[in-house]
Amino acid sequence: MTRLWQVRDRMLGGGTLPILVGIVNVTPDSFFDGGAHPDAASAIAHGLRLRDKGADQLDVGGESTRPGAAIVPVDEELRRVVPVIEALSAQGCAVAVDTRHPEVAAAALKAGAGAINDIEGLRDPCMIELCRQYGAGACAMHMRGTPKDMQSAPAYHDVVEEVEQFLSEALLRWRAAGLPEAAFAPDPGIGFGKTAVHNHALVAATRRLRGAFPDSPWYLGMSRKSFIAGTPGVPAGSDRLAGSLGAAVTAFLSGADILRVHDVAATREALLVAAACRGDVA
Repeated sequence: MTRLWQVRDRMLGGGTLPILVGIVNVTPDSFFDGGAHPDAASAIAHGLRLRDKGADQLDVGGESTRPGAAIVPVDEELRRVVPVIEALSAQGCAVAVDTRHPEVAAAALKAGAGAINDIEGLRDPCMIELCRQYGAGACAMHMRGTPKDMQSAPAYHDVVEEVEQFLSEALLRWRAAGLPEAAFAPDPGIGFGKTAVHNHALVAATRRLRGAFPDSPWYLGMSRKSFIAGTPGVPAGSDRLAGSLGAAVTAFLSGADILRVHDVAATREALLVAAACRGDVA
């Protein structure tokens, strides 16, 4: 049974399958689906389709954080995400905002979002204060550097130990604000300042890392990322879907509680089969 994630007035998870977070990028330049949903109407329609295919939460972002991405002005990020969050929330969807800017997070929570997905790991105390004010949940992600430079030369003495330490420090700040650990979801940041070898090691350490945060749901975002193409034997030009499903099943069998994915229906099917084959009833 997966751990619960407390996001405002909702408790997500608690079933056999992980919480599935469907990605809604309202951007022209995201690494996989940039430009696919360039305006509010198409992004809202996409979010509703993901919900109908089994997404438990929708993660709405207005700034690409792919390697080398440029910073998006806050006003533009607000213009992209707020109407989408308002509409999806009004339709009863559980929504998170994918942002590293407190101004955007504040507007998103006011518009109905239940959680903040922060690639900077809640280092800005304003993010934690917003969660306290709104009773929101948060995903605190590890990232080395910034999206612009994070892949220039990532190096670690022990990537698993260093990521665990970073996320433990984020949890200490969360606890100090008096917030519930069930609302805090640590994320090792696959692809953010890491090589393919680092990413493989972090996914392989899922059970250990989840055990280090016994009262929080463990969050992983691996969908369509470049480490899949960097896996030995994966053919050049792969669309990375099969690899994404393999990573999702591996993480699920190792205890991951939350998976952030582009392909909700395919991921859910793969997880259902994995659960049935190990004797679980989803």
